[in-house]
Amino acid sequence: AFIANKNVMDCLTHQPVLGHLSTFGGHPVSCAAGNAALQFLLESKLIDAVETKGALLEKLLQHKNIICHSRKGLWMSLFFKDFETTLQVVNACVKNGVFTDWFLFASNALRISPPLIITEIEIENMCDIIIKSIDEVILS
Repeated sequence: AFIANKNVMDCLTHQPVLGHLSTFGGHPVSCAAGNAALQFLLESKLIDAVETKGALLEKLLQHKNIICHSRKGLWMSLFFKDFETTLQVVNACVKNGVFTDWFLFASNALRISPPLIITEIEIENMCDIIIKSIDEVILS
């Protein structure tokens, strides 16, 4: 394995900024795909529904064992008392059909990040599963 000299890595973080990254970010095909995605978001009006859907998440995800929550748009964190509880809830959610995880920087928080195209019915179903999963963990 190649291990870069610290001076080389320091240089690449500033000259150019993040010069150590290797992506297709500047490639014309990537730019065209990004532009098409932006045009779709603007034309579909998906962004217009984010706040309403996010508020529905907050309304439905109420449980006495959720210490608090944090939300920006449709991204949401549910905080539990400790990592062990969060891990059990995450595992129960996955078993019950909701794909989620915890945060590396906040291991006591369950991560919710649904797609913008999620419907209100799907949000209701997802929240039901999350609450059911919390109950399974707490009551077991």
